[in-house]
Amino acid sequence: MIVAHLDLDAFFAAVEELEAPELRSQPLVVGGDPHGRGVVATANYAARRFGIHSAMSCAEALRRCPHAVFLRPRHRLYKEYSRAVWSAVQEVVPTIERTGMDEGYLDMGEVAPDFGRARAVAEAVQAAVRGATSLSCALGVASCKVVAKIASDRRKPGGLTVVPAGREAAFLAPFPVRRLPGVGPRAEERLRRGGVASIGDLAALTDDALRGLLPGKLGPLLRDRARGIDPRPLELSSETVSISAEETFERDISEVERLQDELKRLSQLVAERLEAAGQVGRTVTTKVRYPDFSIRSRSTSLSVGIDEAERIWELACACLDRALADRPGALRLLGVAVSGLEAHRQLELV
Repeated sequence: MIVAHLDLDAFFAAVEELEAPELRSQPLVVGGDPHGRGVVATANYAARRFGIHSAMSCAEALRRCPHAVFLRPRHRLYKEYSRAVWSAVQEVVPTIERTGMDEGYLDMGEVAPDFGRARAVAEAVQAAVRGATSLSCALGVASCKVVAKIASDRRKPGGLTVVPAGREAAFLAPFPVRRLPGVGPRAEERLRRGGVASIGDLAALTDDALRGLLPGKLGPLLRDRARGIDPRPLELSSETVSISAEETFERDISEVERLQDELKRLSQLVAERLEAAGQVGRTVTTKVRYPDFSIRSRSTSLSVGIDEAERIWELACACLDRALADRPGALRLLGVAVSGLEAHRQLELV
């Protein structure tokens, strides 16, 4: 098994910086009211230099950095960016388990036969996310979930850590035991009283010592994880999130008219698939891939669902124009997707 954990860097704050670039040079906190009982949802890296972190009270964040900018979360906006991120990721690694808007696991073994190739695929994932959204992400690649998750946090922002099979325990050993998923404050306190400070200390405990510190099933589970043993598979959803069609060209195409003709054909295919599924969608996305294999996608959303080929094509062409305005050039692949799916509702005649 080869799995990656993807974690978007300071996601809420990064989105706000994209929407208002002047915020990039300022300490930024996304969360509640700093003059009330609000809590920090996330902070950009400029704010983190003042010791501000998620789950801290906003009042404490204000005390540590009086000149910080505080913004209330805009969850609808973050969801739009999140959808674009995971759509881009699935173009590279089709099988994913989303654990939140900004993080999830990728089945790298599906597309990479070994850890060397997995590193290249992880780099392609990072490039796809940047190309689609201008956001950065950190990835950890390992043989199991627990190691991949800890690895993804090692080189933030924008880093990549690969832990080959057989190196799991050695990689985990130096980290504080609190970094191990499943070790909460109470378990950490019990372990600390027993002289267990690092993940390596936990991995080395005997059965008797473990029972004295963490009775029940939790102890063996955490010790296994400390040793890099975590058999959990990816939890996959069978829900269809989009209906799409794409084409890889035998030769790169640069003429906009030809690209629009290709979009018309692809839009017709998507419309037929929507009709067959009895669904309409509110978001149309055009995906482009350049000769260097970098990917960009641009989307537009409507207030009501559509399934008409002509309307899908019009919106897809507008998205293509936006993508080419950001980066002109020939394309080796073109795709159209409709998401935000819902059941088609026919009018009843009385």
